[in-house]
This record gives sequence, structure tokens and C-alpha cells, in this order.
Amino acid sequence: MRVTRVLRAVPKNPTGFNISEFRRAARVPEHDPWIKNESWRTTGQFSRSERFKGALPGFGTASVAFAIYCVYEHLFLKDKHHHDGTASAVTAH
Repeated sequence: MRVTRVLRAVPKNPTGFNISEFRRAARVPEHDPWIKNESWRTTGQFSRSERFKGALPGFGTASVAFAIYCVYEHLFLKDKHHHDGTASAVTAH
């Protein structure tokens, strides 16, 4: 048996998955009887923005406090004992 005959014998979609049937089944029906019962899941306190609003409590306050501390440290807390590279070269002789 030749290879070309074997390849022609294999169906085009060996899994049997039909994408058009999947799309038809996945779309929202025009007259869904449960649409009013399910609407609470995406409104009010269960909306996407409300669910993630309290995900990181205190993150904003902590980041502002850290930024203020970084500015304070940079401006007011200078290291008085910091030496340049020139002073070590002079004492090495």
C-alpha cells in the first residue's frame, strides 16, 4: 500500500470535534429563561470592579508611606562617613 493512499484514508478531523457545533452551543440563547435570575452575578457588589477593589487592602497607603520615607532618606539622612576613592589612594603609599 502506498503512503498517499494511507493519508487519503485518514479523515480530515481525526478527533471528531466540530467547531461549528461548538460555536452554536456556546452562544447565548435569544430567550434565556434564567437571564433575570443570573443578572445579580454581574451587578452591584458582585461586579468585577467591586470584587477586586478590596483585593489589596492598605497597598495604596503603604506605597505612599514608602515613597515619603525614600524621599526623606535621600534628602535628610546623609552618610557623614562616606569617603571618595581619592582618600584611599593617598593613604596607600
